[in-house]
Amino acid sequence: MKSQKKVNVSRRNFIGTTAAVAAGFSIVPRHTVAGLGHVAPSDKLNIAGIGIGGKGKVNLRNMPGQNIVALCDVDWDYAQPVFDTYPGAKKYKDFREMLEKQKDIEAVVIATPDHTHALSAAAAMELGKHTYLQKPLTHSVWESRYLTKLAEKTGVVTQMGNEGHSNDEVYEVAEVVQGGCLGVIKEAHVWTNRPIWRQGMAKPLKEVKVPKTLAWDLFIGPAKMRPYNPEYHPWIWRGWWDYGTGALGDMGCHLLDVPNFALQLGAPVAFQASSSLVNTESAPVAAKVSYLFPARKNLPYCALPELELTWYDGGFMPARPFDLPLDAPMNPGGGFMFVGSEATLIAESYGAKWKVYKNGEEFTPKPKVKLERIPDDPNGGGRHEMHFVNCCKNGGTPASSFEYAGPFNEMVVMGNLAVRMQSLQKTLLWDSENMKVTNISPDEKLRTTKLLPFAEDVVTRKVERESKENVEWNAQEMCEEWVKHTYQNGWSL
Repeated sequence: MKSQKKVNVSRRNFIGTTAAVAAGFSIVPRHTVAGLGHVAPSDKLNIAGIGIGGKGKVNLRNMPGQNIVALCDVDWDYAQPVFDTYPGAKKYKDFREMLEKQKDIEAVVIATPDHTHALSAAAAMELGKHTYLQKPLTHSVWESRYLTKLAEKTGVVTQMGNEGHSNDEVYEVAEVVQGGCLGVIKEAHVWTNRPIWRQGMAKPLKEVKVPKTLAWDLFIGPAKMRPYNPEYHPWIWRGWWDYGTGALGDMGCHLLDVPNFALQLGAPVAFQASSSLVNTESAPVAAKVSYLFPARKNLPYCALPELELTWYDGGFMPARPFDLPLDAPMNPGGGFMFVGSEATLIAESYGAKWKVYKNGEEFTPKPKVKLERIPDDPNGGGRHEMHFVNCCKNGGTPASSFEYAGPFNEMVVMGNLAVRMQSLQKTLLWDSENMKVTNISPDEKLRTTKLLPFAEDVVTRKVERESKENVEWNAQEMCEEWVKHTYQNGWSL
């Protein structure tokens, strides 16, 4: 990361050091000042928020002592509490205008809907802005690959907002796995109770006037234009294919993180899915996705053979192994399970409350490896966010930089390909290098359902039948479109 260090050093460290030497006095290290609960003005990072009404305001709050110099949101009513919190920050609706006009921005925090992640992040990175981007990193596989390469090219500091990746439990579980305490792991299971928003929906038909404070065209961004409806903004966008990535995209970067990190998964070679009804507009109510990962290079104390990982959402759960104690907890809200040849590990999100079971009893493992933890910052704030801030100031690589997060996010969002293409009734074979499903013929047809509003309040069998319309697409063309979107409304990367 030599180019990254060059970017970080050029202004603060070089100029500050030169001035101090010329004046004939020594420099007090920033950690000495920070330890007193004070951040010197020269050590404050100039940060802009893009998409600040929801998770963005939490991330900004978790970066205490920094300069919040600009705030951008398409809905100024939704963002008003954040504007009030940082009255000195300049306000924008279009991140492109903000990046063009305001030259003092050093880093951006992005928490827009999924479909605009890559566009805003790329625009900032190309201008040399360090980039903290909420999960899922992108809306599509191709966008993840693009940002991974762009991060390497620009050398800016990057971090995906899967904040739990900085928790100690992530590294504790990885130590148990990589220390060989579970034996050989050939299957893993991950589950969530999400969505907690509505999915499996028909496109709303009721016309609703766009609020005066909302720039609807900027919300739509590169997606196909459609009339405004509060079903899309500010929250339920997650369930709509055009804007979100469903329960898998929302929670996958949280719950799949420890399996990906501990088992060093890389790219799968095949995947398949089953779910409740798939429709043209929104993600299904519940789904199950299975990924097949090839054997990886063995670690000193842990073999990494071929592995099947299964994802469950919408309340689906894996079967409980019969050799577990009857009261072994498997929290239906979300968790994961590694089934090893010697023992089984069960945990909640990011490894919370992890337990190991062996021979029908709880077992205390003794790992043979030790992994470095992410430290808390002396000034408080979020560990994940402040690690990013400190890497921007001092150099270094955050825990979930795009080098790690990009390939990981590819795996997460490609699961939606399996969900959307399950009518083919086949295992999809994946060529990671070329980002392509290899076993779809040019003339294969993909079948899905378009949901229509009910004609009557009393839903008889006839009314139910008339509310569904069969849709047929070319499978290969749609797969390519979902891997790499065709942007609309003049947007491009």
